[in-house]
Amino acid sequence: MNGSLHAIGLAQLAVGLIPVAAVLVILWRWSLGCGNALYAIVRMLVQLLLVGFVLTSIFESNSPWIVTLVLAIMLASASWIALRTAGGRRRRLYGRALMAISIGGGVALVFLTQGVLRLDPWFTPRYVVPLGGMVFANAMNSVSLAAERFYAERGRGEGWVEARGRAMKAALIPITNSLFAVGLVSLPGIMTGQILSGVSPLIAVRYQIVVMCMVFTSAGLSAAVFLAQLARLERTETEAGARQRSV
Repeated sequence: MNGSLHAIGLAQLAVGLIPVAAVLVILWRWSLGCGNALYAIVRMLVQLLLVGFVLTSIFESNSPWIVTLVLAIMLASASWIALRTAGGRRRRLYGRALMAISIGGGVALVFLTQGVLRLDPWFTPRYVVPLGGMVFANAMNSVSLAAERFYAERGRGEGWVEARGRAMKAALIPITNSLFAVGLVSLPGIMTGQILSGVSPLIAVRYQIVVMCMVFTSAGLSAAVFLAQLARLERTETEAGARQRSV
């Protein structure tokens, strides 16, 4: 490939959709309904094409204000989506989720872009936007898992300390599995992209090590901050209820 990533034309892109069509036909022939899968695929295509145009504009603008706005939108969206498992508590917990993801994802992003990569300028869109999306997405998933497990444990009558501990362990399962599997089962996205573009695998490995460390950091810190807030909220409500019963 002469050290550069091979460009995919529209005809080649269409070829990549042929096996997708085969799976849809199987779903249809087996009377499993292919409507939902077809909708998901069409939505994926539309979303990614739109994102391609948006990212091109962001990269060309090279504006710190635009990059900051994009990161803010990512944070706001991730915090709302993370609470999908919280049921009717979603609005009440939104501020806590926003704080947790901002702290966990923010710390990881600052260390990655300023401590390791030492970007100049600090807001270089080509790095900050995709890396920000990566750490915020992992923080979002960990908060979502933490919320679901915490309230599940509380619903079974567990104390808030026990619920917090089990929720923390559950929140870290996906990233821990990724740490075990990387290099043996999977070659992650950044490493694969760099290798395909002609970068030495030894250099690509260094990037991936840093990224995995920061992903683990964002997931762990976000879950810990969020669960600490949930535990404090539960303790406060429990103590308030006890005082009311004693009056």
